[in-house]
Amino acid sequence: MVTSAKTLGALRDSGWTSKSVKEELRINLIRYMKEGTEVFEGIKGYEKTVLPQIQHALLSKHDFILLGLRGQAKTKMIRLLPRLLDEYIPVIKGSELMDDPFEPISSFGKSLVKELGDDTPIEWIHRTQRFAEKLATPDTSVADLIGDIDPIKAATEKRSLADELVINYGLIPRMNRGIFAINELPDLQPRIQVALLNIMQERDIQIRGFNIRIPLDVLMVFSANPEDYTNRGNIITPLKDRIDSQIITHYPKTIDIGVEITGQEAWANRNGSDTVIPNFIREIVEQVAFEARKSEYVDQKSGVSARMTITAMEQLVSSAERRSIATGEPLSIRICDVYHMVPALTGKLELVYEGEQEGAVSVAKVLIGKAINTIFKKYFPDPQKKKEANKEYQRIVQWFSKGGSVELPDSLKQADYQKRLASVDGLEDLVKKYAKPAKASEAFIFMDFVLDAMHQNSMLGRDDLDDSTTYSDMVGSMLGSIGFDESDTDDFDESRF
Repeated sequence: MVTSAKTLGALRDSGWTSKSVKEELRINLIRYMKEGTEVFEGIKGYEKTVLPQIQHALLSKHDFILLGLRGQAKTKMIRLLPRLLDEYIPVIKGSELMDDPFEPISSFGKSLVKELGDDTPIEWIHRTQRFAEKLATPDTSVADLIGDIDPIKAATEKRSLADELVINYGLIPRMNRGIFAINELPDLQPRIQVALLNIMQERDIQIRGFNIRIPLDVLMVFSANPEDYTNRGNIITPLKDRIDSQIITHYPKTIDIGVEITGQEAWANRNGSDTVIPNFIREIVEQVAFEARKSEYVDQKSGVSARMTITAMEQLVSSAERRSIATGEPLSIRICDVYHMVPALTGKLELVYEGEQEGAVSVAKVLIGKAINTIFKKYFPDPQKKKEANKEYQRIVQWFSKGGSVELPDSLKQADYQKRLASVDGLEDLVKKYAKPAKASEAFIFMDFVLDAMHQNSMLGRDDLDDSTTYSDMVGSMLGSIGFDESDTDDFDESRF
């Protein structure tokens, strides 16, 4: 790229040629594809669905809309589009509309070229200056997007209101030769959407009573949530007709992809080093979102954002970090930390009426329990298959039925944590047989995992206090909950139950 040319004449002598922004994007995309360069870096799970469709739209020189529920990386993908622009392009110096020196469209640019000819000064602008976005809000005006007459400018410069130079251009004209994105398009008032019609089809703008047409060279990109069509507004039919491509986004289709996304986005680096998080814990976090996306308590039309698992993972790590600070020991993850994700879930789940009746916290804990149970069956025999369960879990159940219990306070030191779990007969053997942990320390997290999963399958009782969990025999736990005194065992008649 020749960036040394400072005048129109020098630019012409350099051999630089004009091309439209859509042609520019198309050429660079083709080059990147041939080179194997990743344009949408960090976007996971869309390699065979969304990303090819975006490439097709760009190759077709189409304006497009990304349509999907919240937390599906729509804005992130839009913000990666400027990578496809040339690094620098020349513009007429001082132009508000980034005028092409060879084909100016503004009154200022045309007048300057007519007056100075080859001596017209030019400057080179970086691609980061050629992208703008606007969040559609109900108070967005035509003046914000397109422009309006500026009476103060007219008075200051002593110009007639009929002079084109008194126009104060909006965001879209200022992105001439660039990319302009509107997020949450349905939130834009219908009368404002009408103002976009000419830009989308005739590629020009009209302002107030001016008898002028300014042809714009801009890629228009939009994002929208389909639920917004009925909740807050809609996209008017003529505008939908003018958007060339509609691309549907989606949530991760597999746990593994979800784990990749959360691992990439969540802040787990504490004290200068990455936190060691067992993979099954990562799977539990992701499974919570999958459970929520099919839960009868959660409004499925609203969706369950990928941001939920990201913030949940950060809460989980912070729970472990708080224990590490309190005990002075290295940071390590436990099952109790999984339940400390609740505040990250409650604010991101839109509940239906039944869910509201149950309560957001209760629904969140139910989802966590279901996630634990689902992932547990991936590593261990299904406790619901009774013949198999009797063999594999019998020693553990018998240990608890003989009066054994395990209390695991959140702030328990690691040595005591391991000692208490190791005391459960058969627990360590089960973990070694099926989980095959790579490290000894990971074996204890699996042991903790097994106890909670056995509770989820009604094989063990669990009593929860604010900062402690106790596992005990299922029958004993039930009796305790109804006020039964275990010291009265002599008078206890099992036949009554």
